[in-house]
Amino acid sequence: MVHALHEANRVLKQGGVLIDLRPAPVHRRVGIEVHGDFRLVAKMNEKFDEDYAADRAVVEVINEGILKPQSRLRFDCKRVMGSQKDFHLWMDEFAFIAGLPSQESLIQKVELAYKSTFGRKRIVVRAPLILRVLQKI
Repeated sequence: MVHALHEANRVLKQGGVLIDLRPAPVHRRVGIEVHGDFRLVAKMNEKFDEDYAADRAVVEVINEGILKPQSRLRFDCKRVMGSQKDFHLWMDEFAFIAGLPSQESLIQKVELAYKSTFGRKRIVVRAPLILRVLQKI
């Protein structure tokens, strides 16, 4: 990651900016939303090793004095799925990319909550994102 930041810095013009947008290292919350009301069903159990390594790399290039922080914003990201099938497909892909073990128990818990909830409902996965703007010195 440090190498990638050095390469990005190399191609930036003086005063140019680098945008760093990544999920915060916080477990995602999965729930059912009905008419805007979110009801938590479960928290996912992700690994954050790569996230912490990326955070350390950003701190390292800041400490080296090649990039300086301009701004930082943390905001909530909602992934909304209108059906159990959509959630299952998303969860399978997410677990594969993240290298997580089977999430079948989480999927079953969410499906049970979905079936027992009445009204116009949807499955929502919430997690904060962090947006950093770094400027070339």
